[in-house]
Amino acid sequence: MRYRTVVTAAIVLAAARAEAQYPRQSERLAMVDLIAARGVHDAATLAAMRSVPRHEFVPPNYRAQAYGDHPLPIGHGQTISQPYIVAYMTEILRPRPGMRVLEVGTGSGYQAAVLGELGAEVYTVEIFEALATSADQRLERLGHETVTVRHADGNHGWPEFAPFDAIIVTAAGGHIPPALVEQLNPGGRMVIPVGSVWGVQNLILVEKDLTGDVRTRNLLPVRFVPMLSELR
Repeated sequence: MRYRTVVTAAIVLAAARAEAQYPRQSERLAMVDLIAARGVHDAATLAAMRSVPRHEFVPPNYRAQAYGDHPLPIGHGQTISQPYIVAYMTEILRPRPGMRVLEVGTGSGYQAAVLGELGAEVYTVEIFEALATSADQRLERLGHETVTVRHADGNHGWPEFAPFDAIIVTAAGGHIPPALVEQLNPGGRMVIPVGSVWGVQNLILVEKDLTGDVRTRNLLPVRFVPMLSELR
C-alpha cells in the first residue's frame, strides 16, 4: 500500500513539474489532436501548434477559452483566429526554415509565432499601433527572435524586405492588393481571405510561377475581420 502511495505521489509530482515547464500542455495537445482530425496533416505545422502557447496571446479574461477551436476578441474590434484556420493557412503556405514570410494583420502575434516556430523569417504588419506594440513585446518576451513587427498599412506590404517566399493575410478585403502580388517571389504562395465583412468571404490561394504568371483558386469559405486601409 505504501508503495502505491509513493508511486502515485511521484506521478503527481512529475505532472506538476511538466505543467510548470510546459503550462497547459495537455490542453494544447488536445487542441492539436482536434485540428489533425479535421484534416491538417503537415507534421511541422502540427508540431509548431503544439509548441506555441496560445493562452499567452489572448487577453487574461479569455485565457480559460484559449484552447477552444474558435476565434477570441483581442481588442480594437480584432480577433485571434480559430486554431484550425491558423493551422490550415500555415499548412497551405508550407513555411520552412530560411523562408521569408510576410504577414498582414499581426493581431496578438499568434500566427506570426507559429510561422517563426517553423523557422521562417517573419515580417508582420499591423494597422493598429497598440496591437503592434503589444504583439512586439509579447513575441520578444516569448523568444521569437525571427519575427519583426511593424505598425503600417498592410495593403502596401513591406517593400523594404520584399520579395517574400510566402504571404499570409489575416483580414478580408474586397480584392487582392496589387502590392502584395508584386512582392510575392516567383514560385511563392499567398493565402488571403477575400470578400465583404457582411457577405461571403473565401480563402484564396495565390500562386506565382517561376515566370511571374499568377493564378488563384478558392480554398474554403471563411469569416475574417475587415482589412483596413488607414493607420490606427
